[in-house]
Amino acid sequence: MKRYILLIFLFLIQGIYAQDVEFKAEPSKTRLGVNERLRVSFTMNKDGDNFVPPSFDGFRAQGPMQNIRNSWVNGKHTYSKSYDYILTPTSKGDFTIGQASIEIDDKIYKTLPVKISVGDAVKIQDPYEAARQSATEGVHLVAEVSKTNPYVNEPVSVVYKLYVSQSSDVTNFFVKENPSFNDFWSQTDRFDPQHLTIEKGMYNGEMYRYVVLQKTVLYPQKSGQLELEPLLVNATLQVPTGRNRFGMVNYVSEDKLLSSGIRTINVKPLPEAGKPDDFTGAVGSFDFRVTPSKTSLETGESLQLDVTVSGKGNLKLFTLPKPVVPSALEMYDPEHKENVNVPISGMTGKISDIYTIVPQNRGKYPINQLSFSYFDPATGKYKTITSKDLMIEVTGDAVAATTPAAAGTQKQTVESKEQFRFVDLETKLLPRERDHFFGSTLFYGLLAAPFLIIPLIVLGKRKKEAYDSDVVGNKIRQNNRLAKKYLSAAKKQLGNKEEFYVALEKALHNFLKAKLNIETSEMSKQNIQELLLNRKANPETVADFIRIMDSCEFARYAPSSGAAMQQDYESAVSVITALEKQV
Repeated sequence: MKRYILLIFLFLIQGIYAQDVEFKAEPSKTRLGVNERLRVSFTMNKDGDNFVPPSFDGFRAQGPMQNIRNSWVNGKHTYSKSYDYILTPTSKGDFTIGQASIEIDDKIYKTLPVKISVGDAVKIQDPYEAARQSATEGVHLVAEVSKTNPYVNEPVSVVYKLYVSQSSDVTNFFVKENPSFNDFWSQTDRFDPQHLTIEKGMYNGEMYRYVVLQKTVLYPQKSGQLELEPLLVNATLQVPTGRNRFGMVNYVSEDKLLSSGIRTINVKPLPEAGKPDDFTGAVGSFDFRVTPSKTSLETGESLQLDVTVSGKGNLKLFTLPKPVVPSALEMYDPEHKENVNVPISGMTGKISDIYTIVPQNRGKYPINQLSFSYFDPATGKYKTITSKDLMIEVTGDAVAATTPAAAGTQKQTVESKEQFRFVDLETKLLPRERDHFFGSTLFYGLLAAPFLIIPLIVLGKRKKEAYDSDVVGNKIRQNNRLAKKYLSAAKKQLGNKEEFYVALEKALHNFLKAKLNIETSEMSKQNIQELLLNRKANPETVADFIRIMDSCEFARYAPSSGAAMQQDYESAVSVITALEKQV
């Protein structure tokens, strides 16, 4: 009897221990060279949620990749789920991979820290690992700056290029974050990724292929050391993993975040020595002209005075000098005109202020010379251009004040009062024919209108109450709207893997809620399959729907190309359309 009790006790102990939760970190190696990589798997024997990875200080991490294994051996079920990371060391030394956490059955479990030792670079024996490193390290994002020590308001061009070596293959990329050029006036030309021109050029002494992503011209607005924020690009690379049984090389897609790096520009202040009093910030090489439309006119006529600066420099960033005229000449606010191009080398063109001047009395009036000063960065000196003196001759009789709209015309004096005789001072009033409103058709129609409208209002109110009380119908309509909304959001996020698959999965879930009237907790794949088949859906269409749900679930944890996302989106639209007709 004691033997049987002992056996039962042992079986109970075994059952209890079989239910123990295990969550551990398993590195592929704990010692490696600085040019090697390792895999770390965070493994659990029971399904969990809210996985939080540790901070991988000292490493560049790629992942996670999720793996699930189910097995039955002699009637015993074994479950294993892991989150895998590929780690690349950034320097030599001893590092510690911290604790990861997972929530299983409303309890938090954590792994033990793992110590990793990174030593000197070792010779890599695996040719495919070397090819993989060559493929991932042969892609560079570079910001080529024309000048690193300009003057204030001197143009600086920045060209962003993506260099790809002959051993690397980039299948897709998109700009993740554009720099904000603080303390600069800037203009950027961005190029369509679908229409880029592939060119060849040298980079670090080797021949590379490259494309120009964008060009920016900058005008620094203050002196000192100014930083250019980096451009961030997410690129998808094809890297080799080995050969299959037919001898062909296998490739996988791998995402890599590229940065152009922070660039520093040392901006020199404009010299104080020799700075003219009329200097307003013009930097470049310019020509200056003051041109009147005419110099001889009659009283009351107008002329236009054109003050123009042309050339190459910061044309949009300074003001033109203002002419000073005698009080007998009435001058109005100018009309400002710009004809400026902004190529990568800097602004070119001209700017003008056109003044309208109207003389009030005859005589000769001088307009004094104007001067325009600018700083020439080529010589490092200030230059001043002075216009000629102008003499305006006005003939004719003096007139009262006029306006630009009336410029060029004279007021006429009143010679006779006959012109006012059209005003008839004797008014004759005629009786108006009475309008019989009371008793008319319009009168009775307006009187009966409220009695006709009241039944319509009552009927509309009843329909509104029935609509509001239809909880199931409203829920279905709401889910239909959400499905369309998230499907549209997924289309906008093509190329952005995480956001795309989250939106696509929400679209599929809301579609099921609308069609099957189920909740999220009921969305097991087996239940979805049974409900769709019971609604006479095509088995192949149901299988395609389940496959897309699997793709949404796993694609967020595995590399995915733009082509794969486009294919998943088109498949989702096709399957949803088919189920709309079948269910």
